[in-house]
This record gives sequence, structure tokens and C-alpha cells, in this order.
Amino acid sequence: MLAKLTSKNQITLPKAAISRVQASDYFEVAVEDGRIVLTPVQMLRGQAVRDKLAQMGLSEQDVKDAVAWARQ
Repeated sequence: MLAKLTSKNQITLPKAAISRVQASDYFEVAVEDGRIVLTPVQMLRGQAVRDKLAQMGLSEQDVKDAVAWARQ
């Protein structure tokens, strides 16, 4: 199977290849021994939220405090 790299660095993966792996919208990209390796990953919504909160510097306690405040 071949896939063509476009001028915008985009590749369409062949359906025959994709149908043989777990369905996924995201792929981890790694370079190993001069090869590009794509590994399907499942982005969990909860994990995405936790990652965003960590990016913003908010702790679990900050979230608990905010929920407690909102419930008053």
C-alpha cells in the first residue's frame, strides 16, 4: 500500500490499513529507525479535561473548591 504526502504534510491512510486496526481519530506519532510509526490512541474525554486543567495550572483541589462554591 502507498500513501502520498501532500504539500501541506497531509497523508490519507489507505482504508485497507485502517480497517485492520482499532478505530481511532487520533494517532501517536513516533520516529523509529528512520520510520514514521502511527499508533491509534483513544482520547478519553475525562483525560482530555484533566490534561486541559493541568495545562491551566488548576489542581484537583481547585476544582473541588469551585464545585463547592457553585453549589452554595
